[in-house]
Amino acid sequence: MDGAQKIEINGTLDLHHFQPKDTRPLIDEFLQACLEESIHEGRIIHGKGIGTLREIVQNHLKSHRSVKSFWNGDQTSGSWGSTGFSLKKELVQTDDLQEA
Repeated sequence: MDGAQKIEINGTLDLHHFQPKDTRPLIDEFLQACLEESIHEGRIIHGKGIGTLREIVQNHLKSHRSVKSFWNGDQTSGSWGSTGFSLKKELVQTDDLQEA
């Protein structure tokens, strides 16, 4: 076994167990998997904290070619501890992604 875990792609990514340095490639893989599963809206849970991880997530979403829009969560979706997103309908190949 190579140590990689297969996670269910359901439109929600919880970053609580990941280091901030690992979030950008993880978000890229997650968004790619969402598109492959025809999931065009979802959320990324980054926690409330002091906002560092939220800033990393939102800055990366801002520059990601597959992201149509993103927004802070509301009271039913984690409040400011999560960021919702909407993806463009077309599939962007992983090697075509912008470097942030």
